[in-house]
Amino acid sequence: MGAMTIADAWPPTARPFTTDDLDRMPDDGHRFELLDGVLVVSPRPTPIHQVVASRLGYVLRQACPAGLEVVPEPAVMISADTEFDPDIIVIGLEHIGGKKITDPPLLAVEIRSRSTALIDLGKKKSAYEGFGVESYWIVVPAADQPELIVFELRDGSYEQAAHVLGNEPFRAERPFPVEVVPSRLVAGLLPD
Repeated sequence: MGAMTIADAWPPTARPFTTDDLDRMPDDGHRFELLDGVLVVSPRPTPIHQVVASRLGYVLRQACPAGLEVVPEPAVMISADTEFDPDIIVIGLEHIGGKKITDPPLLAVEIRSRSTALIDLGKKKSAYEGFGVESYWIVVPAADQPELIVFELRDGSYEQAAHVLGNEPFRAERPFPVEVVPSRLVAGLLPD
């Protein structure tokens, strides 16, 4: 039997995609996500994207208290027709099991790329908000002016809690106390 292709995994009718359909997508290096039944395909993350995610994951792991876990690139199933692969989440250990995360993480982080900029600040933000993700961070890994944009859930809606640039520190309290400095996440990296 040959390798699975997108055509093989495509739903048999004109119906919207479901997470079951998403599970049949090929392992071809693309990131497949689902938003309200629409398949979202992104290219493989760049090395800069991966280094920034790794560095931020390290900072978070160093500060992470017992009972919580920092998880890179998990499948987070928000509903039967919406599933994302955030770059990093923080979640209670009691919610880790099975193939997917099905409970709201305390923190979801997306490392922004050119191909995901609009969806990260629009549809994903709205979906995470509705799912009850307490904190949502977007990292802009520009070598010349890195940014961290922070949204926190207050009374069921996201409010921008911070927008820091370059060497400016962000001192988070949620999901736990930690300091993140955008310039440290891109230190030594060449521009895209």
